[in-house]
This record gives sequence, C-alpha cells and structure tokens, in this order.
Amino acid sequence: MEKKSRILIIGVTGNLGFHLAKASLHFSHPTFALFRDSAFSDPIKSQKLHSLSNSGATLLKGSLEDEASLIEAIKQVDVVVSAVSSKQVLAQKLLISAIKQAGCIKRFIPSEFGADPDKVQISNMAYDFYTQKAEIRRLVEAEGIPYTIISCNFFMSFLIPSLVQPDLETPPRDKATIFGYGDTKGVFVKESDVATFTISAVDDPRTLNKVVYLRPPGNVYSVNELIEIWESKIGKKLEKIYEPEEELLKKIKEIPYPENMKFIFLYSAFIKGDHTYFDIELSGGVDGTKLYPHLKYTTISEYLDTLL
Repeated sequence: MEKKSRILIIGVTGNLGFHLAKASLHFSHPTFALFRDSAFSDPIKSQKLHSLSNSGATLLKGSLEDEASLIEAIKQVDVVVSAVSSKQVLAQKLLISAIKQAGCIKRFIPSEFGADPDKVQISNMAYDFYTQKAEIRRLVEAEGIPYTIISCNFFMSFLIPSLVQPDLETPPRDKATIFGYGDTKGVFVKESDVATFTISAVDDPRTLNKVVYLRPPGNVYSVNELIEIWESKIGKKLEKIYEPEEELLKKIKEIPYPENMKFIFLYSAFIKGDHTYFDIELSGGVDGTKLYPHLKYTTISEYLDTLL
C-alpha cells in the first residue's frame, strides 16, 4: 500500500476544519492541526483541540499572520488543507507564500468549499465573497502550486433547516415562499461528508489541479421538490406563495449587508442555477460522487427526517 500523505489542516477549530481533521484521522493520515495560542482560552475550541490530540493529531502552534510558524508547520507535511472562514480568505496569501518557500507540498486545498467562484453569475453582487476566492485560486495557479479545489455548493446546515425560508429557523408547517418558479436545482452536502470527499481526494492523481464538484444524487433539488419531500413527511400540503425574481432582487437591495447575503446565495442557486447550470466534465472538472461511489453520505431526505 502507498504511504498516506501527512496532512496539515488550517482552521481546525472551525466547523468544517474540525470535520476535515476527523476525516483525515479516520482515513489513517498522519494529521497535523495548526492552532493559535488563544484557541485554548475558548472552551469550544479548546475542547476540539483536546479531542483531536487524543485521537492522534499533532497540534502545531502557528497563525496565518506568522510566516515563520507556517513554514515550520508546512515542512512537516505533504498536503495542506485550508478551511479558514470566508472573512479570512485573503489571509491565505501568506500561506501560499509559505507553501512556495517550503517547496515540499504535493497538494494544496484552498478554502473554497462553496459554489465555484469561476462559475457563479452573481459575483458582482456578492460583496467580494467570490472574487476573493477567485483571487486566491489565480495566485495558487500563478505560483505553480499543485492544488485540488472542492466545490460542494451549500452546506446542509445552510437553508435546509428552514426548507429555504430565509426568515425561518425551522421547516414551515403551514405555508412556504417559493422564489421565482421554484424549478431550478441547488446542491446541499453535509459538512462531515464534504470532509470525507475532500480527504479522499488528497492523494488521488485524478484530482490533481482539478475542481472536484460534489452533486450527490439525493442532494440536488429544486425548492418545489424540497417542499414536496417535506409535505410527504409531515402528511400535509403547504400553502405556496410565489415571489417573483424582481421581488427577491428588491429585497437584496433593501436589506442591509450582511443580512442580505442569505438572499444573494438563494438567488444564485435557485434563480440563476449557479450550482447546476454547467456540465461538470465538459467544464474540465471532475465529479466527486462518481470518483468515490463507495462513500456514504447523508441525503437531504435523511437530514429532513431529523427535523420532523
């Protein structure tokens, strides 16, 4: 058996980062977790770090502002996976510089993990959310760093708990708003499943310098279909209120940033079709669920069962 890559996870105390570290350990990769000194003073972050350490991860002190600590950490591994938050995307510039200087990295997975910034048709209205991710991707390419991009579209914990009702916390029981015609499909993947697919891709030659798109069967639905699934689970028809595209755009303009971002993402996926309008293979990407058909994942129907 080929030796498993040593993996460094950046952003390990975040939701996705923690799942990535757990998946890396699960697949028997020597796993390294970068942490800031301050992390141990936060009870939740501290608990995550202790849990990973007890499971066999090596904790390395460092930060995205300290290039020397980054180089030192990177020299101990083969693969770097970044799961920093969208607010920190541009902070990866120093990380890229450190990867270049260390000169030992076989694969870098930058923090994208959403809709593909090169494919979204709304980047001009998303307050640099996508343009910054695209900027990091261009920098990685320009530096000639071997990479894999994971495009999982939406996390399951976003919009699905409310059945794509941005003003609700839980799925509706009486009436639902449908934006546009409700026929355009979006994609949702549970964070722990995103982590499993990501770690499966790190040593795979088929994913080198490619975008891996996740569109698992059972996780690609329009709002109309989501409502149908929910209706069948609760044994009741919902009153449907159709809100035209113009109304949604008006809302986006009137609601202040960042509160309007939820509506922008909704517009991107369910009006513009940014998750599904293009063919994966024809676009030069690879389909993660076809590459790893053996991987089990949570379907939207299974997730909705937990909300009943």
